Amino acid sequence: MAASNTALWPQIEPDFNRLLKVFRREGLPDRVPFIELFADAEIVSAVVGETPVDLLTMQIDPEARKSALRQRIRFCQMVGYDFVWAATHPPLLLRVPWLASQDTAALARPARVWVNENEGIIRTMADFEAFPWPSPADIDYSELDFVSENLPEGMKVIGETSGVLEFVMWMMGYATFAVALYEQPDLVQGMFERIGDLMAAIYETMCDYETVGAVFLGDDMGHRSGPMIHPDHLRQYVFPRQKRLVDIAHAHGLPFLLHACGNLSVVMDDLIDYVGIDGKHSFEDTYLPVTEAKGLYGDRISILGGVDVDFLVRRSEEEVRAYTRRVLEACMPGGGYALGTGNSVANYIPVRNYLAMLDEGVKVGVYRQ
Repeated sequence: MAASNTALWPQIEPDFNRLLKVFRREGLPDRVPFIELFADAEIVSAVVGETPVDLLTMQIDPEARKSALRQRIRFCQMVGYDFVWAATHPPLLLRVPWLASQDTAALARPARVWVNENEGIIRTMADFEAFPWPSPADIDYSELDFVSENLPEGMKVIGETSGVLEFVMWMMGYATFAVALYEQPDLVQGMFERIGDLMAAIYETMCDYETVGAVFLGDDMGHRSGPMIHPDHLRQYVFPRQKRLVDIAHAHGLPFLLHACGNLSVVMDDLIDYVGIDGKHSFEDTYLPVTEAKGLYGDRISILGGVDVDFLVRRSEEEVRAYTRRVLEACMPGGGYALGTGNSVANYIPVRNYLAMLDEGVKVGVYRQ
């Protein structure tokens, strides 16, 4: 299946109401909609058949950013999404210490980067007090503005941010943060209050956009074996701030979706009953296959994505098709499910396998009404 300048599946007319039925678990849509937190720029450009825009260039060149966003909008139309994602973050990411290495993916970028877990920029209360914290007025909504102004008919924006726990861990460094939970609780409390207030300001503004149909918080909280910090610490510091964001979304009549990697079985009741999430995203076969998640939680929240990324990367196209059919057979009954990867469309996923997953969704994911 090759990308072209026309829709890959032109019979699919965008209709965000499909997703709303899934997020709210209100009846069956005409077909299983597709969902992703995001797709890497290299995947987007490969599908639309254009040159990718480098992430760094996007940060410093407004015209390059617009070009990348135009690619994203075309991509979402071509592959059959009913939405376009648009991210908004407090201006902290540029201050987070990053490490870099060669990217060995087939659709490689100039470098692969990740957070330095041992070298945080806030390690003490003195660091916290001296840090030039941004105000809500410093938050940049240009990505959300551009996508909203160029949104295709029938689509809505899903507004996205990184998470409360993520920003605290990134800024402190995971190692420093883990120790500070026990040795510097005042610092940890201050960090969560400051980040929580900034995130709340973003959600208040983001949810006011008429184009926004749902919000997506990306807040990784677990390893394969369990949460990254003790559940009691999640309940003390993280969940109240996440609940604040959920309450803002719900006050605007919008579904709240959580992307959180890791085995969170010990706190899923907290996330559903206290935090109040409407949908859960990010699943991995090594600890909770999406087919099992649908049976465990599908009567309480929507289940999103779940086609295992490792499987997508390593297996043949025919194996991916068969796997996707099994997921659909298990997750479609009763509704409340949207098809997608278990995490995101990373640039190391073969494009043919990603498109094969969606193609099976088109062929198999139709409800008989």
